[in-house]
Amino acid sequence: MTPAPLAPHPDRLLPADPGVRRLARELYRSVADAPILSPHGHVEAALLADDLPFPDPATLLITPDHYVLRLLHATGVGLGELGRGEGPADPRDVWRAFCAGWDVFLGTPVRYWFETSLSEVFGVTEQPSAANADELYDHIDALLRTPEFRPRALFDRFGIEVLATTDDPASDLEAHARLRDDPSFSGRVLPTFRADRYMDPSAPGWAGFLGELAETAGIDTGDRAGLLAALCARREAFRAAGGTATDTGVLDAGSQPLPAAEAERIHAAGLRGEVSVDDATAYRRDMLYRLAEMSAEDGLVMQLHPGVIRNHHVPTLERFGPDSGHDLPDVAAYTRPLTPILNDFGTDETFRLVLFTVDETSFSREIGPLAGFYPSVYAGAPWWFIDTPDAIARFRRAVTDSAGFTKTSGFIDDTRAFCSIPARHDMSRRVDAGYLATLVAEHRLDEDAAHTLARRLVDDIPRATFRL
Repeated sequence: MTPAPLAPHPDRLLPADPGVRRLARELYRSVADAPILSPHGHVEAALLADDLPFPDPATLLITPDHYVLRLLHATGVGLGELGRGEGPADPRDVWRAFCAGWDVFLGTPVRYWFETSLSEVFGVTEQPSAANADELYDHIDALLRTPEFRPRALFDRFGIEVLATTDDPASDLEAHARLRDDPSFSGRVLPTFRADRYMDPSAPGWAGFLGELAETAGIDTGDRAGLLAALCARREAFRAAGGTATDTGVLDAGSQPLPAAEAERIHAAGLRGEVSVDDATAYRRDMLYRLAEMSAEDGLVMQLHPGVIRNHHVPTLERFGPDSGHDLPDVAAYTRPLTPILNDFGTDETFRLVLFTVDETSFSREIGPLAGFYPSVYAGAPWWFIDTPDAIARFRRAVTDSAGFTKTSGFIDDTRAFCSIPARHDMSRRVDAGYLATLVAEHRLDEDAAHTLARRLVDDIPRATFRL
């Protein structure tokens, strides 16, 4: 049986109506080759600083991608078969499992990203299947042995201008320094400050995390005042390394500040391992307020994404560790929980808050209206579970009424899967082109404005939002 061809249609994701599609095609072509600005992602700086060849197709494309892991796992493929866990897995077997499950991804953004990446990055011309898995593996593996497929060469080929990483405050940022000081590397790789580990004094390992931070910052974190001082010091180090933003993922957006004495009491209880659930929640919410306070001082853009239940399946966490596909969405709220922050900093010229969600009902109900009033608030693009073509279109319809286009973040790829970055940004550009073309067809926007907006959505809007 002849394998099915892999040939992504040039008009994929553009509107079905021929007239609207013609304009959408023009809009898309005007931005298709624009440089990629990726202000929120999880590719590690060391990947580019070391510039070592990728080890194999599975390690590059399958094992680190929790989108792939979770859906294959849902159909009965064990995570151990996909390269996760302590036991070694043959990369070729991992690849075979992915190819055998290729049809599991029909209609999903994962299928879209892979079809684009396999075709345009690796020159694959056949749909993956159990029958051709080894052939495809050998083809991609041979390419990965060539200089053209080293990380820096792909960085340049993908047209990436700015790539933000996600880094713990205790990181020494050594890889970022090597990239900055290397005259042969012309891109910008910016560290993003993520202090989640220090916010919950009931979390396992919290005291040890404080110790790591204290060692890096050279500041005693044995009390809450010291922790705040150490975080401020590390923020300055991130700014010196080129960082422009922070990232915070918490269970909810509660931000009620505590009196200093009360926060110190809870901090001490956390170090003793005696903190209550209520006190830990109060401490976390106070810390969210303090991070906003710091952003109002130093200008680092604050990204906030509450409402994710981390590591939902405890047995999987214990066996395979975090980021193994079972973080799940929760209902999210913003307007009431963020009242303390927005009352104090919502109109501050320095403060900037980009709100993300995995609960898309909040776009029209809360995030759009907040961005439509507060100068500091921006609507973050669909992210994680909802970074799909349909959800991006729904986001535009939900947010534009309240906040327009300029109070949005630009596209966020939020990925560890390096080779999917251009496919993800291309998807967003196509969907936005279709949305703008539809507005023109409905006489809600003229063509010149649509072309201007198409360019702004991939360039000056993300530059301005993230102070790039």
